[in-house]
Amino acid sequence: MANKLKFSILDLSPVPQGSDVQTALDRSLALARHAEALGYERFWMAEHHGMEGIASAATAVALSHIGHGTKTIRIGAGGIMLPNHAPMVIAEQFGTLEALFPGRVDLGLGRAPGSDQRTAQALRRNLNSDANEFPRDVLELQAFLAGDDRLGIQATPGQGSHIPLYILGSSLFGAQLAAALGLPYAFASHFAPQMLDEALTIYRRDFKPSEQLAKPYVLCGFNIFAADSDAEAEYLASSMMQSFVALRTGNPGKMPPPVEGYRESLPPQAQSMLGQIMQGSAIGAPEAVKQGVESFVKRTGADELIISGSIFDQAAREKSYTIAAEVRDLLVA
Repeated sequence: MANKLKFSILDLSPVPQGSDVQTALDRSLALARHAEALGYERFWMAEHHGMEGIASAATAVALSHIGHGTKTIRIGAGGIMLPNHAPMVIAEQFGTLEALFPGRVDLGLGRAPGSDQRTAQALRRNLNSDANEFPRDVLELQAFLAGDDRLGIQATPGQGSHIPLYILGSSLFGAQLAAALGLPYAFASHFAPQMLDEALTIYRRDFKPSEQLAKPYVLCGFNIFAADSDAEAEYLASSMMQSFVALRTGNPGKMPPPVEGYRESLPPQAQSMLGQIMQGSAIGAPEAVKQGVESFVKRTGADELIISGSIFDQAAREKSYTIAAEVRDLLVA
């Protein structure tokens, strides 16, 4: 583990109850600046539509806000849901970001639409696409970013930018595609860990070197809620737990404030659901977080952890990421 493990951040720009999108995006920028000072590798935002509790739907625009307020940390999408978009449009959007913030931009790509069918219709995309369309779209996007003359048209900005691509997934499909294309693979183990081990095995076994990447590179989503005590960390984590339960029961909304004893207050079925979702998590004081991270990295052999941790209070949120960075430094010392 020494001298290799990187920590990054996945931020959905959560909108707290009683607040608004502008506040959420400004909180994200404050977190990105904080992360930059703490030596985090990258700051990713994700595309979700039709959800009042998430402010990062226009991901490229949100990333421009982050890029203008930071100097060195990499910024990127974790991810763009490519079925929602024409590849040329994404090449132009992220080509623009690369022109504004040279050498700092990543582009993670997911296959899930990140929305329901009604939202997908509002996005004007084809709902009857076949399973091969995502790989074709990834290759087309790669070609636009490379400025491939065979396309007969150029993405401007975008052409020749060679922005690094990452394949995101929570199933075996993404692992197979990332391996076949020789791209880094990011697994969504922070909320869908069920197929993690098998997916990583397939990715590493079948990986084919590419111009972008010589050997497999694994990023894993991981929740960290860190505080001075285990009890306080559990309390802070209850906001995200409430959001998970609300989403799974069809009632998503803005991020709620934390609740004492929330997990224990749930019926057994809901507790079991949360336990499944949050397998890729470390909640507690620094020592508990260190043990959780060590165990997870030993299990996965991850090269990088993409840390998620939606916390209602901004100061507590930044402190949690400070503790996480201290844990990282202990592990790589």
